[in-house]
Amino acid sequence: MVIAGRARAAGRVRLALLGDSLVAGFGLPQADGFAARLQAALDAAGYAVEVLDAGVSGDTTAGGLARLDWVLVDAPDLMLVELGANDALRGLPPETTRANLDAILTRLAEHGVAALLAGMRAPRNLGADYVAAFDAIYPALAERHGVPLYPFFLEGVALDPVLNQADGIHPNAAGVARIVRGILPLVAGALDQLAAP
Repeated sequence: MVIAGRARAAGRVRLALLGDSLVAGFGLPQADGFAARLQAALDAAGYAVEVLDAGVSGDTTAGGLARLDWVLVDAPDLMLVELGANDALRGLPPETTRANLDAILTRLAEHGVAALLAGMRAPRNLGADYVAAFDAIYPALAERHGVPLYPFFLEGVALDPVLNQADGIHPNAAGVARIVRGILPLVAGALDQLAAP
């Protein structure tokens, strides 16, 4: 189904990816990164969409919030927010992560940009209290803002050495392909909703 709804009746819908190294394709050729693979999958499915790669390696939720206005200059119709992994790796307070993501989703709504939220999970070695507080951020915010949630961006990929680079953190090309297959129905559903009268 080709998108031609209220978002861009005369052109392609713009999907911005606000994320960290998982979106930026750390350690991979550009063609194997998440943005390129998602673009290819959407093209193959017949969606008239332009994927805008706004991934920055090492970015935290604070960094994403700080550069959000810069990303909005490109006038996206839809934004996938994939942030928080670096917050958890640094042991930043979950309440700070939640506040930053909340502010991002609020600002997107104010600008009339539809949002998708990709969840992250805290490393289990940070302790049960931290893990519980961090992991609860994403479903709570998705409910609060009424946005679709992909519960765990690295679903089926995390901790699998076959699907990750040597660092054990960043997906390899096969891992990225697995992520794209998993999240594609959610993205397609959001694009269909944009196209609805």
